[in-house]
Amino acid sequence: MKKEKNIGSMLGEYGAFIALVLLAVVLGIISPEFRAPSNLLNLLRQASFNGLIAIGMTCVILSDGIDLSVGSVFALSAIICAEMITMGMPAIVCICGALIVGTLLGTVSGLLVTKGRLQPFIATLVTMTAYRGLAMIITDGKPISRLSDTLTSGSFLFKALGKGNIVPLFAENVKIPLPAVILILAFAIFYFILNHTTYGRKIYATGSNAKCAKLVGVDTAKIKTSVYAISGFMSALAGLMMISRVNSAQPTLGDGYELDAIAAVALGGTSMSGGRGKITGTIAGVLIIAVLSNGLNILGVTSYYQDVIKALVILVAVLSDSKR
Repeated sequence: MKKEKNIGSMLGEYGAFIALVLLAVVLGIISPEFRAPSNLLNLLRQASFNGLIAIGMTCVILSDGIDLSVGSVFALSAIICAEMITMGMPAIVCICGALIVGTLLGTVSGLLVTKGRLQPFIATLVTMTAYRGLAMIITDGKPISRLSDTLTSGSFLFKALGKGNIVPLFAENVKIPLPAVILILAFAIFYFILNHTTYGRKIYATGSNAKCAKLVGVDTAKIKTSVYAISGFMSALAGLMMISRVNSAQPTLGDGYELDAIAAVALGGTSMSGGRGKITGTIAGVLIIAVLSNGLNILGVTSYYQDVIKALVILVAVLSDSKR
């Protein structure tokens, strides 16, 4: 009995990593193209966008919330950056402006939850719709193209966000995508925050039992508002990296990204009812989604079937969480 419990707890803790390894091995056997170094590095670049959003989503879900607006914040922040570029502002000003906007947009969602006393699902559904509408209004539904060519200064910095590479000293032929490096740094920062700071413990306490957390002096309203602000910041950063990569900003950017982020968090073992989960699991979940999408693309599976598969993956993850 004890042995069964140990196996069950190990599967619960490391299940996402085991699934990731098995999935990668199977796809590597089926398709030699999948295991090509260039494809794996490209996979890391693709994973970084969802990874940043999923890190912010993890903080929100740990606090017993949900953020459906991440895709819209992703788009609107990117649009704001693109508009500032067309006004002739330097790249650093545009980047910082977009990050501030993203943080403020996330804060609005948090205030609707805490001050407006709306359910997180409803509050972020409202902001998701409103932010997407604002992105359409600002652009008149049209893309803003050739951003790096429009920049008056700092175009190298802007290009590097999405297209840059880091060449390790020990392997001069390997080019690690800069977005992947940013994701690793963000993961390290949030791993430390969630596991080794008072603020991280307060997030867990708020998600586990908000009433008890209040009794021991935790300002749960501030904690909840702050995690939505973090989610907004991370979504904006991902949006900046995306428009840097594609060199244009469209109001439809980030459509459906909330699904991928929630799927990654759920796959990583974070409880959808808050208070339990690890950021390491989220990274495993992000890589599972990226490997799955990349593998299905290589195998020629259409995006329609991919959406169905992702939905089934979320269902399995949530059912597993409920069973645990």
